[in-house]
Amino acid sequence: MLGLVNNPGSLNAQHNLGRATSKLNQSIERLSSGFKVNRGADGPAALVISEKQRAQIAGLRAAIDNTDKAASVVQTAEGALSEINNLLVKIRSLAIDSANSGVNDDDALAANQAEIANALETIDRIAANTQFGEKRLLNGSSGLTGVASDSDVTFMRATKATMAGSYAVNITSAATRANTEATAQDSVLAQDEIVTINGVSITLNAGLSRAGVQSRINEFTNQTGVVAEDNAGGTATVLRTNTFGSSASIDAISNVAASNDSSGIGTTLIQVAGTDIEGTIGGNTAIGKGNVLTGSDGASKGISIKLGVSSSDSTETVTGAQGTVTIINNALNFQIGPNAGQQVQIAIDSVASIGLGIGVDNNMFSDLSEINVTSNAGAQDALALVDSAINQISNLRGTLGAFQGNTLEATANNMRSTLENTINAESVIRDTDFAQEISNFTNAQVLVQAGTSVLSNANLSAQLILSLLR
Repeated sequence: MLGLVNNPGSLNAQHNLGRATSKLNQSIERLSSGFKVNRGADGPAALVISEKQRAQIAGLRAAIDNTDKAASVVQTAEGALSEINNLLVKIRSLAIDSANSGVNDDDALAANQAEIANALETIDRIAANTQFGEKRLLNGSSGLTGVASDSDVTFMRATKATMAGSYAVNITSAATRANTEATAQDSVLAQDEIVTINGVSITLNAGLSRAGVQSRINEFTNQTGVVAEDNAGGTATVLRTNTFGSSASIDAISNVAASNDSSGIGTTLIQVAGTDIEGTIGGNTAIGKGNVLTGSDGASKGISIKLGVSSSDSTETVTGAQGTVTIINNALNFQIGPNAGQQVQIAIDSVASIGLGIGVDNNMFSDLSEINVTSNAGAQDALALVDSAINQISNLRGTLGAFQGNTLEATANNMRSTLENTINAESVIRDTDFAQEISNFTNAQVLVQAGTSVLSNANLSAQLILSLLR
């Protein structure tokens, strides 16, 4: 049936042409953009999944970069520790050389000690100045740091067993230096005298006053570890060790009987030792070694502090309540995953000489910074302390190496694999399948061309009706 008012064939052709044109435009968009999902209408569920995967992909790429940077930080610290290790080995060699006391004279021992002191300064410099960007790595600010409220307390170190917080320091028994008071001397020496202190023979010439005797004994302090000074009343000489604790000792004897015109040490062998400090940190048990107190229990476990000398008595430390020591955890946190909470942490303790070699039993030195090799006994004790410090640095290097290899690098490798798979999965969901889309494009193109031709023919039907009216 033909009509002038309505043309159903044309309308049908227009409808099908519009659908074909829409499909053609969609194919053109997909082929030109490379994505089969360009808007929510193209696939709501696919869009949601794809956007989540895109967020993960961006997070994985950032996390891989983070992990690589973290490995650089750890490697920087480990490289500096390697140099400290070399310095400790050098110090150990010097201590062994100094222990060969049958060969070395005082000048040789002094030269070795000077070189050791220089090496220790270098260790402290490396500890203070090693940094990544503006972040210092080995001075304790990247690990557990401590601040003492009392000037008589010096924070030395904390360990991974230590919890952050504030801990009260209470000294129940002061550490003491080995000390002995000679008989009062109120006249100059009546005769030459030989005093032997800790195996070192010291000649005192006749005519020396008490002050002269003390000055002469103090010339050998580096070898004996003993200082001579006036007693509180200024009437006699007191001998005391430089160091505190049960490992500090004095063996002294003279070839002249004690009297008011001699050194007062006498011909009877004097043997005295110091005592170790006792106390608590945060109310928890602590172990005393010399004037160093180390927490051994509870949240304060691993805290080591050094107590200062009493202002009223140079032979003992302060005692009683000594304020608090506050431990702050500044451990390095690394974001090594694409999501919140995927972090790892590592603490790098201070490697300054005051924090190395702490707690060596039966040793006159409480930490590496105190070692002195100008006597045979000092060289032997220095060796034990250096070995402890080498072990401490080596363990820290091992910890950093394991963290870098097993945590950072392994995680980065895993994330690279995950990134590859996630990108592939997101591609399957969102990327254009060009083989299929070219087929769709060709089909839609043919339909548009055919629809256009059909619509043109449908519109000619009205002209056929007009020909009947002629």
